[in-house]
Amino acid sequence: RLLGVGEVGIPFREIAEVIGRQLNVPTASITPEEAAAHFGFLGPIAAFDIAGAFNTAQGSLATRELLGWKPMQPGLIADLEEGDYFS
Repeated sequence: RLLGVGEVGIPFREIAEVIGRQLNVPTASITPEEAAAHFGFLGPIAAFDIAGAFNTAQGSLATRELLGWKPMQPGLIADLEEGDYFS
C-alpha cells in the first residue's frame, strides 16, 4: 500500500483554531470529558488519533522513498489560512 500524505499528526486543535479565525468565531480548548459532552456521539471521532491508528508517517515515508515522491502543494494549515474555503 502506498500513502501519499504531505504531513501527519496535525492536532485537531490547530485545525479548529484556523477555521475559527477564518469564520471569525471563538474557539476554546476543552477537556476530553467536555468534548464528549459537546460533540455527543461524534466525541470519540474528534478524539481519535487517526495519524497513530493508520501509521501515516511510516506509510508516507515509504511512498516517498519508493517513488521519489514529495508533496508540492501547501500543507493543510497553510491552505486553510489562505481562506479560499471560507469565501
